[in-house]
This record gives sequence, C-alpha cells and structure tokens, in this order.
Amino acid sequence: MAQTPEGRVKANIVNVLKDEQVYYFFPATHGYGRSGVPDIVACVNGIFFAIECKAGKGKVTALQARELQSIRKANGVAVVANETNWEMIRPLIRKMKSMVRSEEHTSELQSLAYLVCRLLLEK
Repeated sequence: MAQTPEGRVKANIVNVLKDEQVYYFFPATHGYGRSGVPDIVACVNGIFFAIECKAGKGKVTALQARELQSIRKANGVAVVANETNWEMIRPLIRKMKSMVRSEEHTSELQSLAYLVCRLLLEK
C-alpha cells in the first residue's frame, strides 16, 4: 500500500523520535478526543512537544492553529512539519535534551520558538 506524502512525513519523524528514544504517541481525535490536536505528542526532557504533520505546503486549520498556540502559551513546544522541514525535528530534540531543568526552564523554552524559526529559515 502506497504511503501518502503526509504519511511519509509522519514515518520520518517517528524514525527520528525512536532513534532519539523520545516518548511519543498519536492522540485519538474521534469519540472523546478533541479536534485540532497535533498529529504527534511527545515528551522530551520533561518538555511537552507537539508536532503537526502536513503534506507539501499544507496549511493548518483554524482549530489546529488554536491548539498549537495554546500549547505554546503553556510553555510547550509546537511545530508544523512537512516534507521540506521535517529534518529540523532531530536538532530540536537534541536542544531540548541538552536543556537543564531549573527556574530558567521557562525562558529556555521561550528561546526554542526562536530556534524553530531559525531552523525553518535555514531551509
């Protein structure tokens, strides 16, 4: 069975998560689930990490944008990955793994948003 472009992005990211020994899961969004939640939810060094996977230049929906923003407001890390930028996941994970958990944790997390932007701009 052929994989969709989004499916390939998810598979690539899962390979990185496994290789980096990151806890992750795919949240159920049907039944009692909530619409708009990211495709992959992970925890890296105690940091909530959410990844929305898209094919090509796929845009997030309004619900997805709201969820990603809510995660960021709660000091989690939320990114959108596609075929052209999914490789940013590994350096981002390694940055989170290298962070020392302390009172400065919140300010370090806020700087991750700048790292994500820089990684995306480098592509």
